[in-house]
Amino acid sequence: MAPTFREVENLPALAEAVRSALAERGLDWELLLSDDDSDDGSEAVVEALAKRLPVRIEVRRDRPRDLSLAVLDGVRHARFDRVCVMDADLSHPPERIPDLLAALGGDCDLALGSRYAPGAEIAGDWGFFRRLNSRIATLLSRPLLSCSDPMSGFFAVDRRRLPDRSRLCPIGYKIALELIVRGRLRVREVPIAFRDRSRGASKMNWREQRNTLIHLGRLYRFRFPLLARLFPFALVGGSGFVVDSASYFGLQAVGAHHLLARFASFWAAMSWNWCLNRIVTFSDRPRAPRALQWSRFALASLVALGLNFGAYWALTSTVGFFARERFLAFVLGVAAASSFNFVAANRLVYRRSPSGAGR
Repeated sequence: MAPTFREVENLPALAEAVRSALAERGLDWELLLSDDDSDDGSEAVVEALAKRLPVRIEVRRDRPRDLSLAVLDGVRHARFDRVCVMDADLSHPPERIPDLLAALGGDCDLALGSRYAPGAEIAGDWGFFRRLNSRIATLLSRPLLSCSDPMSGFFAVDRRRLPDRSRLCPIGYKIALELIVRGRLRVREVPIAFRDRSRGASKMNWREQRNTLIHLGRLYRFRFPLLARLFPFALVGGSGFVVDSASYFGLQAVGAHHLLARFASFWAAMSWNWCLNRIVTFSDRPRAPRALQWSRFALASLVALGLNFGAYWALTSTVGFFARERFLAFVLGVAAASSFNFVAANRLVYRRSPSGAGR
């Protein structure tokens, strides 16, 4: 099965290559193309091919254009339970399809065609930036699963072992990564010789790279829900700390009392943190109206303010050391409030919808 979008130039060669790889080994097969409404003549080409080869096309009309969704639709329409997914541009070697299918079963739920496993190779000149981009994406995905090429789009799977579609939340090109992580599938890698396309244009662009980062964020939140929230929350808090500190010292520089400066700087940082957490940390949560959500954040911050300001006042008023080293009291007040802020933000301010849990 191959997801396609404007790959009409490659379809005859793809069909012949798949026939050569499978029919000559006596395997019963069908090439299913899950097409994102290319409108490039693909349907006519497939109609001609179908007169002599088991080739079929399912056109996804009036549906979001997305490779991962095209793959899931293709798997659903496939004739066989064992399905091999590959690119239509012949960058994935069809001659390795039988090896991927043979690897299924036993302790293997998904056989992955790897560009980086021992014995694999990448033909053609990728160039420095393409190789760097691939390696960075691979490294970013490593904590999610243990295999050499988790970003590969060439794999075989028995669809009876796949998770229910309602549990999936893919975006972009990395559907194998989605299936492995959310389905907790056991993987076996098969080395392949990856080669660049010779016809047509690549669909990889900055939007797909952005989607890959969004997808990784979703999977990190699924696999490590607490840490995946806590890390960006801490980064946002760090930036808020800069705003807080700048306001604190800036107000004192223009003559404000240090207690007034502490009070005002807290609210400046609070508004900053609310905005960034809405955009970054909890971007996958339902978008409540800004005024309502800010009010919730402000309510939670009143409690945090009590912890923060109270700790600062108590330390600077009763402990001689902190009376002299007021910035240390400032830091401890921030730390006391931050823990409460995270719990309140996660449970109260940016609340998940019942159907969005784990996305």
